[in-house]
Amino acid sequence: MNKKIYLSIAYILLSISLFAQTPSHYYIQIHTNKGDALLKLYNETPKHRDNFMKLAKEGYFDSLLFHRVIENFMIQGGDPDSRFAADRQELGNGGPEYKIPSEIQPQLIHKKGTIGAARDDNPEKKSSGSQFYFVQGRVFTNAGLDSLEQFRLKGAKLSDLQRSTYTTIGGTPHLDGNYTVFGELLNGVDMIDAVAKVKTDDRDRPLENVRMSMHLLTKREAINYERGQNGLEPKLGFFTKLFDSLKSPYYTLP
Repeated sequence: MNKKIYLSIAYILLSISLFAQTPSHYYIQIHTNKGDALLKLYNETPKHRDNFMKLAKEGYFDSLLFHRVIENFMIQGGDPDSRFAADRQELGNGGPEYKIPSEIQPQLIHKKGTIGAARDDNPEKKSSGSQFYFVQGRVFTNAGLDSLEQFRLKGAKLSDLQRSTYTTIGGTPHLDGNYTVFGELLNGVDMIDAVAKVKTDDRDRPLENVRMSMHLLTKREAINYERGQNGLEPKLGFFTKLFDSLKSPYYTLP
């Protein structure tokens, strides 16, 4: 009897432990014919995070094109009209009817490898419901940033974070404060470089179609990724698979 009680308690504790685990972020695997990358969505921008996660989970971005590409600046996609677009067709106006309220934050800057939300010229700086861009940009010298402050930013001063980032990692500093940055690539940044090298027409549309697909990491995939980042082995055992099969493969963040 005591042994049965012990096993029951151990079983309950194990169940609680497995069910209690929740990843700290949403992660999305991005596949293109120019390379793959892993995207982490920022918790600091929950409206953009949840919208992008939902669209990726639904397969919204699958087979869409990077329809606007400017080397040393950015690569843009997310227009649903691009899925079956004819060659040379003008793109960039498609997407859901809704817009996302701005979540611009000074610490989330346009360093290389970040993802930002495209938008039109609305004064509230609301974002497109689906169109986004990955930042390529370039590395600046301090003198180059001085010139940027004087002429393009009309005297506005860059922060220490901006200066240290743009003189090392690089990016597009003139976009800061105007567009919402809501995530960053954890690996595969060279995918951006590869897409940015394709030849484009006079509308910046690539002459060679570059399509994407996205996979939202499941709860177990995200947990195991975070375990790996902390030097731990992934959980792939029988009981882990058993308990995972009893609940939704996905998770919700606050």
